[in-house]
Amino acid sequence: MSKELIKAIAFDNTIRIAAVDATEVVREAQRAHDTWQASTAALGRTLAAGLLFGSDIKDDARLAIKIAGDGPAGKIVVMADGSGEVKGYVDQPHISLPENDQNKIDVKGAVGTNGMVTVTKDLGLKEPFSGQSPIVSGEIAEDLTYYLTVSEQTPSAMGLGVLVNPDESVENAGGWMIQVIPDASEETIEQVETAVANVPAITTMLSEGKTATEIIFELLGEENVKILDERSVAFKCDCSKAHFARGLATLPVEDLDTIIEEDGEAETVCHFCNQAYHYSKEELEAIREEANHK
Repeated sequence: MSKELIKAIAFDNTIRIAAVDATEVVREAQRAHDTWQASTAALGRTLAAGLLFGSDIKDDARLAIKIAGDGPAGKIVVMADGSGEVKGYVDQPHISLPENDQNKIDVKGAVGTNGMVTVTKDLGLKEPFSGQSPIVSGEIAEDLTYYLTVSEQTPSAMGLGVLVNPDESVENAGGWMIQVIPDASEETIEQVETAVANVPAITTMLSEGKTATEIIFELLGEENVKILDERSVAFKCDCSKAHFARGLATLPVEDLDTIIEEDGEAETVCHFCNQAYHYSKEELEAIREEANHK
C-alpha cells in the first residue's frame, strides 16, 4: 500500500517538495463535524496544508494554522505534528454555497477575503514561533503561499483541493507544496514555475488514481526527484475525559457548585473531533473536591 505523505528534494537539493493524499483524513473530519460542502472544502484544504507544513518539522514538534476570515464559515483551526497526525475544526460546519464561476466549490465565499492567517510552531525551543499574514484570496493555498513567502521568507507554491460528492461525502482530498532553497538557479526556478502553472488540479490527479509520489513526479519529473521520506497520515485527536476533567477543575469552586446543584451533571465537547464526554454528579463532586484542595 502506498504511503499518503511523501517528502522529497529535487534539482540537486535546491527544491523541497511534499505531497499528500489526505482523502481519509478529510473524510474522517467530515464525519466527525458533519460538515457541508463549502465548510468541508475549507477545512479539508487546511488539514492537507497542516500535514504538508508538518512534513517539515520533527515528529514530536507541533504546529497550528488558524485562518480567521470574514466569511460565513468563520474561523478554521488545524493542529498537526511531524508524525503525520492532524486534527481541526471550522466554526460553522453547515455552510454550503453555490459553485463559483469556475464551477468549483466556493471556498473563497466561505472563508472570506479579509482577515488573518496565523501559524504557530512549537519546535521544542524555549518559545514557540508565531507568524502572521493577511488573507489574500480566501482560497487557502494562495493565502498560505503568501504567508510562507512573506512571514517565513521562503518562496513557495502550493496546491490544495477537496472534491465533495453531492451527498456531502468526500471523494478525494490532498495537496502539494514546493519550496525554493536560496541557491536554486534561475533555470530551475523557471522550470518549477512552468510546472506549477501547467499541473492539473490536485483533485483531478487523485481522481486519476495518482499517488502522492506520482503527483511529485508529475510536477517535477521523476528524473529530477529524490524521495526522502514517506509516511501514513491520520485525523487523530489527543483529547480525553481526564483532560477535560482537569479543565473543569480550573473553574471557580462556586461555578462547580452551581453546576452540581442545578444540573447534577455536565458534558464537554471537543472542538477538534466533536467527541462528547459526560460527567455524573459523583464525578463532578470529585472534580470539585480536587479543585478545592488546590
